[in-house]
Amino acid sequence: MSQPPSNQPPGGFGAPQDPNQSPGQSPQQGQPPVPPVPPGPPTPPQGPPPAAPGPYGQAPQPGAGYGYPQQPGQQPGQPGPYGQPVPPPYGYPQQGQQPGPYGQQPGPYGGYPTQPGYPGAPTPPPGGGPGKNRTALVAGVAAAAVLIAAVTTWAVVGGGDDEKDPVARPTATAAPTSGAPKPSESVDEGDGSGDGRNGEEDLNAGRQDGEAKVNWLTKNTVDLPRNGADVKGPWIVGDTVVKAMYKSVEGYDLTTGAVKWTVPLPFQLCAAPTEPSANGIMVFGYEESAKDGAKCTELQQIDLKTGKPGWKKAVPKATGFFAFSDNTLAISGNTVTAAGSSSAYGFSLTDGRQLFTGPTTGCKPFAYAGGKKLVAAMNCSSGSGGKKVQAVGEVDPDTGKPKFTFQLEAGWEVDKVYSVDPLVVSATQREPKKWGIFSLRADGKLRSNIQGGTDKFAPSCGGSFVIFGKNLQGCTGVAADANTFYMATETGYGKANEVVAFDLNNGKAKWRSKAPGEQTVVPLRMEGSEVLTYVKSSYNKGGAVATIAPTGGAPKILLQHPASTAEIENSFYSAGYAYGNGAFVVASGRVSATNDKEEKLVKTMMAFSK
Repeated sequence: MSQPPSNQPPGGFGAPQDPNQSPGQSPQQGQPPVPPVPPGPPTPPQGPPPAAPGPYGQAPQPGAGYGYPQQPGQQPGQPGPYGQPVPPPYGYPQQGQQPGPYGQQPGPYGGYPTQPGYPGAPTPPPGGGPGKNRTALVAGVAAAAVLIAAVTTWAVVGGGDDEKDPVARPTATAAPTSGAPKPSESVDEGDGSGDGRNGEEDLNAGRQDGEAKVNWLTKNTVDLPRNGADVKGPWIVGDTVVKAMYKSVEGYDLTTGAVKWTVPLPFQLCAAPTEPSANGIMVFGYEESAKDGAKCTELQQIDLKTGKPGWKKAVPKATGFFAFSDNTLAISGNTVTAAGSSSAYGFSLTDGRQLFTGPTTGCKPFAYAGGKKLVAAMNCSSGSGGKKVQAVGEVDPDTGKPKFTFQLEAGWEVDKVYSVDPLVVSATQREPKKWGIFSLRADGKLRSNIQGGTDKFAPSCGGSFVIFGKNLQGCTGVAADANTFYMATETGYGKANEVVAFDLNNGKAKWRSKAPGEQTVVPLRMEGSEVLTYVKSSYNKGGAVATIAPTGGAPKILLQHPASTAEIENSFYSAGYAYGNGAFVVASGRVSATNDKEEKLVKTMMAFSK
């Protein structure tokens, strides 16, 4: 792919120009977004952000910021809306911090999408702290050298007793209810008579009129390795909420928190799709052995509605230079995919038989995003230029054959897939570090780029930090319907943020919805025609489930969580969320502690309902 000439006029964030717009563009189908280097600290825009000038395929003049190609109707000389992101550091910056470990100044885009995790960071103690559940880590698209450094650091603080078996499954203490079985996990439903202080406190003692009920709160009872363990989930399937951790998958009663079923795994859990199939079938990946460096190759199918385990399957071991790559999983239709840097496979969700192997020539998938459609991120031949060339495209979930392939400009990489239908993709460039978001039509042609103005955005893409594997999905802070992309702004601690709606046909902002009070609102997914959001808790304000109308306006509160339990709600580390059947569940994304005693005090899940 040709490199852009060096005569780009000053410009800002844009996206690849539609191939049908004007002459003079690159012969490729489309090019990735190229945010500019900002001239200084950002200032919030008034009204919709201006678009970036300059024809596609051109480079900036000396001293000008790198810019996207222009969109229809843009005028030369308009200020650039997006700024250059600042990569997050190796540890855990608090919300609102914008450190620049590479000697850069903070950019108005607010850094790469945050990916809470742990390599190179200290083992987090139980409990909370300001912004603890809003920590950030190295983006999944950081340079290989950064990834290797992170692995090295993690290896120093990790290891030692990874082969310990769990002493007991997670348990919960619940307030007894007539006719209900005594739960094996410690859940406190509360009746308004407790003091809210010790382990058996009444969590509803301080509940005010109009506030939701705390259904239950669970604490960890699993004997974990010294470094702790990641949590997959939660997922709500009918009247069951499911999460997986270490060597087991657990189903809990959504109302009482009682453990309904447990599926043990022989070795440590290492992968899971973002969501189960429409009928509640899930496939989990676990390591092939208890040895250090064991590959993530073993698959276990489970029906999350009943807890019944199904087929088991070993993914063929990868060969070649990237044979150490971990597999990541995705589900679309009746197919579950397993893919890494050197191999890609599709298996039947029903019986585990192999449906396809990814292509071995041309553009090769290294990860998939699932859901209504199956989308592949691919590595392509770099040709004589030497720069990495990647592509994104839709594939047939039954055969693995591509329906279309959209190739990015050399040096740009597929970062995350924020939505598969419509297809909205985050892309990054390593040197110089840039970030942009673009959308594609159903036929694979460029639809628009997202013009973000001078706002800071930081979608949170939590979960396992996959080394040389690519989790494409699982981001909060973003959502999309047929014609609109929604993304939350980042803001400092104690200041309200906003959800910005972008028109997918032109990439421009349509409206903004501000969070209530001084809280942070985070899009989770679409709920019909409305945007389902979580209003994050703080130390003295409970969180809330809310929706935003497709026309904008203030968030409409569906479930207001109690202020009296706000500190607990705010304490979950790298939290995951699930909403269904009128209940909201928040779960810790990782469980660890400094010693075995504190490990058993770590709060793992909390549920709210009317």
